[in-house]
Amino acid sequence: MSRTSLSRRRRTLLALPAAVLLALVPTSASAYPDPGRVTGDIVVHDPTMLRTPAGQYLLYSTGDGLQLRTSTDRVHFTRTGSAFPTRPSWWRNYNSTSDVWAPDISYRGGRYWMYYSVSSFGSNTSAIGLARSTTGAPGSWTDLGAVYTSTSSSDYNAIDPNLFADSDGTWWLSFGSWWTGIKMIRIDPSTGKQHAGDTARRSLASRPTGTKAVEAPYIVKRGAYYYLFASYDTCCAGTSSTYKIKVGRATRVTGPYYDKNGVSMLDNGGTPVLESHGRYIGPGGQSIMADSDGDLLVHHYYDGQDNGTPKLGVNLLNWSSGWPVAY
Repeated sequence: MSRTSLSRRRRTLLALPAAVLLALVPTSASAYPDPGRVTGDIVVHDPTMLRTPAGQYLLYSTGDGLQLRTSTDRVHFTRTGSAFPTRPSWWRNYNSTSDVWAPDISYRGGRYWMYYSVSSFGSNTSAIGLARSTTGAPGSWTDLGAVYTSTSSSDYNAIDPNLFADSDGTWWLSFGSWWTGIKMIRIDPSTGKQHAGDTARRSLASRPTGTKAVEAPYIVKRGAYYYLFASYDTCCAGTSSTYKIKVGRATRVTGPYYDKNGVSMLDNGGTPVLESHGRYIGPGGQSIMADSDGDLLVHHYYDGQDNGTPKLGVNLLNWSSGWPVAY
């Protein structure tokens, strides 16, 4: 599906009343929408994307010093380098291969900010790093070191960061993977590091019974509500992956977040947004990007028709019902 087709479909859906849109919320796997058409170098994991003031799309993702792909039309993507051609030496304290994953990119105050994860698979001896750039281009990033860390004795995992800047000027960083779930700290906008006057670590989502599998938080505010997106269940297993994207909402950025049925996200709650269907297996590692034609759900999935290769997925979101509906 081309960007034009996505825009046309969005206009059609926006013309529908909320009651009809609620009926469009998938009740079976076959009802979930396929991603829009993308071409070029689209083998990615944990994508984060923004549109520069000049109109170019920058898409960073896991691996190879944080891979960059660019696009002028949001359809065709070209690999154009990595954020870190030379790896900061401190990464080896958390990852013996000196590589990182799950970047989060944003543009604030005339600069590009990127938080990222340093760890090894399955370990919570981890760190969240921060880098800044004036252009967002490969090799232009100045690394500012660790923002927050966890150890093998921690009950949380300091990976999968997402920066949220509220309308009142406060900055917040959500993060977390498995263990006791999704956490949040306050950030000082002048440094990008933890706020010295507020060092509390808050809990946003967890799965206290059964699997501990919730990770990759992403927060946006739409209308009166804050929405917390997260990836549930197991990633990184190709066609055996059970990843899925769920959401809850709150009236305060720090929570509590509840799903559509009123179940707390601290107690296994979460309303499905996108799950496996057809060849599109285990969608997750999501980010949300506001573009000229609406909000985008940017994620990866494992291609069931290509040996489970992780690929880029982009869907639009409709908010008319008060809950995000992917299409």
